[in-house]
Amino acid sequence: MADNLVQQFADTIRSAAGAKRPLQIRGGGSKAFYGNLSAGDDLDVTGYSGIISYEPTELVITARAGTPLAEIEAVMRDKGQMLGFEPPHFDGNATLGGCIAAGLSGPRRAYAGSVRDFVLGVRMLDGRGTDLAFGGQVMKNVAGYDVSRLVTGSMGTLGVILEVSLKALPLPPAELTLSCEQSRSEAIALMNAWAGQPLPITGTCHVQKRLYVRLAGAESAVKAAAQKIGGEEVTNAAEFWRNVRDHHDLFFSGVRPTWRISLQSTAAELDLSGPQLVEWGGALRWLKSDDDVMAIREAARKADGHATLFRRGAPGINAFHPLPETMMQLHRRIKQAMDPVGILNPGRMYKEP
Repeated sequence: MADNLVQQFADTIRSAAGAKRPLQIRGGGSKAFYGNLSAGDDLDVTGYSGIISYEPTELVITARAGTPLAEIEAVMRDKGQMLGFEPPHFDGNATLGGCIAAGLSGPRRAYAGSVRDFVLGVRMLDGRGTDLAFGGQVMKNVAGYDVSRLVTGSMGTLGVILEVSLKALPLPPAELTLSCEQSRSEAIALMNAWAGQPLPITGTCHVQKRLYVRLAGAESAVKAAAQKIGGEEVTNAAEFWRNVRDHHDLFFSGVRPTWRISLQSTAAELDLSGPQLVEWGGALRWLKSDDDVMAIREAARKADGHATLFRRGAPGINAFHPLPETMMQLHRRIKQAMDPVGILNPGRMYKEP
């Protein structure tokens, strides 16, 4: 059955390539809002699902792209393990393929690593319908060009992800979240001060004049860090971090455009109007603002960062920060190599390639 589905996907891609007909790769649709609009016939990959192998002692799991994230995490949780990059679900339909294609990480990213850091191998179909495999199931098998990590975050523009092997992490034996009232500038300074200390921090967030910090690890280490940091214990901590991860926090509601601004953690506050939510020790600034697009991106550029229009952007505005011409040339060359006719999610990342 699985092999038949792969053959169907490959036939669809070859037919589309021959007719120069674009395809939109679709999984659970939980991140359909993200990126630029892309025209084309739907290529639904949700039927290609299921965990292929899971070796808890080796800290490696391999699953098909259509497998729900919730299913993968439930199986791993039963074995005392987790996906260390804490991928956002946004809703209950998130799949593994969409998680890798979008390349988004949750609150733990600054402390455990990004999606790309956990990808060991990928099986995929390129724009010719060719079945390709890159990487492996252990780090020592990763040799040559690390295409599996290149595919991560490519928004389906380089190929149809079929299977992914990921590194797992053990669940921490103890976890505690503390909160205190702080201004945004004070919170950013404090988060950076903590980053220079051996503290078991796995999440930071400043929103609505309060700073939240999550500690995880050995119980003795968590207790010692809590005494050093101080603050009030958050009783609904799991729900709070889940709401931040999946953008169910009140901050993300409303109709104003949501910007995702990535920059150095030590960057000063940006002179932009609208509420902000700060994550990743200060390196990720979420902004709800009606400010001019160019003004927001120029502010990010001056801070050596970049700004992504994450949600509710006006039609015609490129969701992703414009690239220098040299970088765009690399994008064109990679796209040409992987999808020569340009049928896979065309324009989803940039208007071209």
